[in-house]
Amino acid sequence: MTGVFVTPRPLTSRRAIVAVLAVYGFLVLVVPVLNLAVPAGSAFHVSDYSVSLAGKILCYAIVALAMDLIWGYTGILSLGHGLFFALGGYAMGMYLMRSIGREGVYQSDLPDFMVFLDWKQLPWYWYGSQHFGQAALFVVLAPGLLALVFGFFAFRSRIRGVYFSIITQALTFAFMLLFFRNNTGFGGNNGFTDFKRILGFPIANPRTKVALYVLSATALLGALALCRSLVLSKFGRVLTAIRDEESRLRFCGYDPVGYKLFVWTLSAVICGVAGALYVPQVGIINPSEMSPATSIEIAIWVAVGGRGTLIGPVLGAALVNGAKSFLTVSFPELWLFALGLAFILVTRYMPRGILGLLAPGPKS
Repeated sequence: MTGVFVTPRPLTSRRAIVAVLAVYGFLVLVVPVLNLAVPAGSAFHVSDYSVSLAGKILCYAIVALAMDLIWGYTGILSLGHGLFFALGGYAMGMYLMRSIGREGVYQSDLPDFMVFLDWKQLPWYWYGSQHFGQAALFVVLAPGLLALVFGFFAFRSRIRGVYFSIITQALTFAFMLLFFRNNTGFGGNNGFTDFKRILGFPIANPRTKVALYVLSATALLGALALCRSLVLSKFGRVLTAIRDEESRLRFCGYDPVGYKLFVWTLSAVICGVAGALYVPQVGIINPSEMSPATSIEIAIWVAVGGRGTLIGPVLGAALVNGAKSFLTVSFPELWLFALGLAFILVTRYMPRGILGLLAPGPKS
């Protein structure tokens, strides 16, 4: 087909799978030992800050993988995935705020921000939020149901291309403005913070931080396995056909709506899980996570790493956020310029991303 974008598929080889498992083994076995067992004065010690930073980047990598599933394989560029990530984070944040109990600043059963804003009782949608099981359910349902409803109307209306990107960006911007309001019951512009424990374990404890980090790495591996099995199946071949020639697929008797709706909703749920893992590790969630700029950054991670490759977006998220952590500390005024330059260079000279340079594939 003319104009079809063909990318390498590194996770189909045994060598690539072994490499992924080796990296996973290093992350979940070696790094925790270097953090917990090696003395702080040793050159081999991994600091608590580094563990938290690595855990945060792993969560970003999960989001990039979710974006690759919908953009790299289905050809749908979403500029609203930051919303699904934030909704999962808020669902977990509600549980963490209730877990504080009376240890807050105001020593009230209500979260501190509600006492400050003179709330007299919990809103109905906070009921049961002190239970981890309900929080875990909301982590999946909040982004999943929103994506399902939004996608149903968008895909049935055959909204595609740049128009779909624009309305997803408008959606996340609308939710950001909504969550900025103090009367919505989500903390306003300050959001949720000052978390103290999760499942009874102190969040500030290094062992808890390591456990969350290991859980994030495991979630990333699970998401990779899920996405790999999906894209290598017959269902995955239909997704790539939607990406390359949706009108021809319709002519062959397929209805793309159901396929697009399923993968769109699945991608949103994966983002929600990443957000839930992210919040206890960074210690805060606020409406800035819903900023359209955040969703654009997610697309940049995928483009830099190499869309349609699964492992490329993971690499892109790690490289871009690693560079961000360095530049925002050493040269804070240069970060946005560096990010923009990277996107221009990738778009102009590396359409398949970094992974495309390492494993070049044909174009047709």
